[in-house]
Amino acid sequence: MLTIGYIVKRLSVVAPLSLTLLAGLSACRSASHSTVTLQGAGATLPAPLYTTWFDRYEAETIGVTISYDATGSGDGVEQFINQTVDFAATDAPLTDTERAQLSAERGNVLQIPTVGISVVMAYNLPGVEELALSRDAYCGIATGDITQWNDAAIAASNPDVPLPDLPITFVHRADSSGTTYIFTNHLNEACDQWTAGAAKRIDWAVGAETPGNLGMTAMIQQTEGAIGYVGFTHAEQAGLPMASLENKAGFFIEPSPNAAERATVVTSIPDDMVIDLPDPENVDAYPIIGLTYLLMYETYPSVETAQALNQLVRWSMADGRAIANLLGYAPLSPELSEGVEAVMHQQQIEEASTQKSVSTVMLR
Repeated sequence: MLTIGYIVKRLSVVAPLSLTLLAGLSACRSASHSTVTLQGAGATLPAPLYTTWFDRYEAETIGVTISYDATGSGDGVEQFINQTVDFAATDAPLTDTERAQLSAERGNVLQIPTVGISVVMAYNLPGVEELALSRDAYCGIATGDITQWNDAAIAASNPDVPLPDLPITFVHRADSSGTTYIFTNHLNEACDQWTAGAAKRIDWAVGAETPGNLGMTAMIQQTEGAIGYVGFTHAEQAGLPMASLENKAGFFIEPSPNAAERATVVTSIPDDMVIDLPDPENVDAYPIIGLTYLLMYETYPSVETAQALNQLVRWSMADGRAIANLLGYAPLSPELSEGVEAVMHQQQIEEASTQKSVSTVMLR
């Protein structure tokens, strides 16, 4: 089980024993009154949820301030590797290359799932309030094989829809993006003609690019004939229509607030807690879903920082569930939520044990 070691490394560079003892005892007495600032960065897909969570948690918790910069999953991971943040958020699991860049002094990385997320295809097509896209259609749009809105592949699934003879502007992310990873992870599984693989950054064959989910929704809103992939909550908040998509079972599924629920339902929890569902098989499953993760270090220089992060994650699994549901995210299934709680609880036990051992050594 992954644990957080907090004080041991600090003891290796201590001043004289008397000063260390006084500092340690002082820290114990003042911990409950200290102010902890948590700095995070990363994914834009869960940003509306995290902003709400963190504001609520700050209001309910004395002495904790949380700052989160929604700069994209790629940038968040980079800052996490460079140790310029306390935590990062990513919709794409860490790669082996990224793990290899982590500093050994921070120990193993904790990759904690927080909610399920659906990625929708939002569009701007005046006069078209409902749109159904078959696999051939949305795969063709992403590859550039389908370039007109009245293409036969789109018309076949929309016999009563007045599709215009208008060029398609496919909008995609310009930055290193977890939303792009979830989208291309699905395309890589579902589209025979897709050859670009699954990654946070893709060399697209067609389309217009812009950074961030907010940038995506803005460009789609401003461009007649545009369509692009964004998080459900971002599309809903922007008032953009979202296409129904054909799933693996052959059914057209409308995006909904609980569309990503399938992503959180698991029969067993992997050791790294990474769940991958690129193309769900259930007849009622929305096809493009994923989990978003918080990245935490195994070892923190500050006991208070580690404790605050631990409590924040546990709060999100309990009090944060209702907020996630209201904002259109899928709270983790009871089984997966219990798995996260078990990891956080074990960390707390290890932390208490470590502090007790350190205190004993200091008092001898």
